[in-house]
Amino acid sequence: MHKAGEKDIVITNGIVVTQDDSGAIVENGSVCVSEDRISYVGNAGSIDILGAGRVMDAAGGIIMPGLINTHTHAAMTCFRGLADDMELMDWLNNYILPAEARLDYETVYTGAKLACAEMMLSGTTCFSDMYLFEDAVAEAAHAAGMRAVVGEVLYDFDSPNYGPIDNGFEYTRHLIEKWREDPLVTIAVEPHSPYLCAPDLLERAAAMAEKYDIPLIIHLAESKQERATILERYGKSPVAHLAGIGALSPRVLACHCVDVDETDIELLSRWGVKVSHNPESNMKLASGVAPVPAMMEAGICVGLGTDGPASNNNLDMFMEMDTAAKIHKAILLDPTVMNARTVLAMATRNAARALGLENETGSLEIGKKADIIVVETNKPHMTPMYDVVSHLVYSASGSDVATVLINGRLVVENKRLLAFDVHEAMAAMGKAADKIRTLHNWRSN
Repeated sequence: MHKAGEKDIVITNGIVVTQDDSGAIVENGSVCVSEDRISYVGNAGSIDILGAGRVMDAAGGIIMPGLINTHTHAAMTCFRGLADDMELMDWLNNYILPAEARLDYETVYTGAKLACAEMMLSGTTCFSDMYLFEDAVAEAAHAAGMRAVVGEVLYDFDSPNYGPIDNGFEYTRHLIEKWREDPLVTIAVEPHSPYLCAPDLLERAAAMAEKYDIPLIIHLAESKQERATILERYGKSPVAHLAGIGALSPRVLACHCVDVDETDIELLSRWGVKVSHNPESNMKLASGVAPVPAMMEAGICVGLGTDGPASNNNLDMFMEMDTAAKIHKAILLDPTVMNARTVLAMATRNAARALGLENETGSLEIGKKADIIVVETNKPHMTPMYDVVSHLVYSASGSDVATVLINGRLVVENKRLLAFDVHEAMAAMGKAADKIRTLHNWRSN
């Protein structure tokens, strides 16, 4: 019998969905947290909780790993709803990039802090971010107590943050050194895309990622227009272009991969590239639907992401799971593809692997970091419950999350954010939004 110590937290009286290799589910289970790691996962009757520092009653709810958002632009909470119902390149070139040109450190910090609140309250414990002033995002995640993989966006034209690209690489190097020992923040090298990054930039980014043994995260094959542009410039598809310049490797996380063919999928598989699937954003921007079942069949690790709040417009990973499960059934006219277990893995264990964090998080296993959520089940839309995994994908929403621990620290309790004052974060965003309205002479429809 496992004996909980006086400094331990025990979450008990719940259905434990471990997401381990075997997919084990414990009907009457408990999880014990010792400092920042999991020390016990199993039957509630096999742990002595009398000496525990704190015992938390899950009240029959679902105890599971925190969800992992493999691709977003957190600070774009400040642009949520700014430019909707537009084609990708129109949205990007005529609205988002001009708006981003006016950004500063404080606005990005404010937007990222609000995003952390939204994600934690809806059960996300780790996110991967690409944006400007990314040190502000790292600081926001650190202050919030949230796990994050972050990187400064690199592209050919001057950045509002660092100016010319040489400074961008120096800024990335600074981030790597600053956050090297942080328990929550991991730095990645993040060139924007093949269409906004010249080959030498992409080669340089790949070399930096290899030198520091960190992820390289990039938008790739997001739309038909991107494919046409890269074909015209280089005579190859976006995926083949990256392969040709030596920019593909197992450390690469390719975001979107909507417009890929069989040859592209074979290249991604051959090089061990991971993929972030962002179905709601791709739908909203009418970019298309990524052939995820085909990629998975080829052995590619696919994680799930929301993309940014300006193109989704929320950061709720439960909604993303529901969409991911259903859209492929509709496209392929096959109700058996992308079953609930597959999709839940995309938001947990596969997502952790996609970010290089599979030894730290993504499942409830002894020795892993204590990134844990509790989902309420005593609700009309969760009753009755025949299959717990099916309910998590098709019935639950972020609003059902009652408890969140990240790195062993309780950050949400009884649906209340403990990490910081969410109302202050919302008020700060209100002020930032007023400034954005003035700067861009924005008028709501």
